[in-house]
Amino acid sequence: MSIALPRRALFAGAAGLILAGCSDIIGPPPAPKLYVLKPALPQDAAGAKVSWALSIRTPEAIAGLDSERIAILFPPYNLDYYAGAAWVDRLPRLVEASLLEAFEASGRIDAVAQDQDAARADYALSTDIRDFEARLDSAPGAPVAAVRIGARLLSSRTQEIVGYTNVSREERASANSVDAAVEALDTAFAAVLAQLVTWVLDRPAPG
Repeated sequence: MSIALPRRALFAGAAGLILAGCSDIIGPPPAPKLYVLKPALPQDAAGAKVSWALSIRTPEAIAGLDSERIAILFPPYNLDYYAGAAWVDRLPRLVEASLLEAFEASGRIDAVAQDQDAARADYALSTDIRDFEARLDSAPGAPVAAVRIGARLLSSRTQEIVGYTNVSREERASANSVDAAVEALDTAFAAVLAQLVTWVLDRPAPG
């Protein structure tokens, strides 16, 4: 014996089957592939060891770079991000951690810490990230990794700026891929780190 279902019930059942079948497609997007920032550090840098203490402030960055997303610049000035990829933390936090590690690895300073952990410091290093992106200058060729950081050294006692520099480096990636772009950013950032460490540690002791 057959039972006739109301037309409304048939439509509701069909809609439920369609949504159930599409649930895997409509669901949340896959988690991005996470990348760490691991530049080569300046081991045993040349120069005399300093006796003063340094604090490192968290770098500033424009909104487009103050993010976990990995930036890519399309000509002429269009900033975008790699799909399905991200840094493991906000870029300024990663740059701050790398700066601290670079000074520690140099072997030229014993008293260095992040600003919130420095009980007493003679100098404070303030930085701003001006460029940290892969640039596609000749699509579909490999991008150029561009890193540029401005740095100010301040007297912790007076907050007076005692020195300023702007360090930059570009590095061509080996391929047009996220992996290759991150590797090139690591290489360019390592060169910038080495210059910043030398510039800071060549400063005379505070008077």
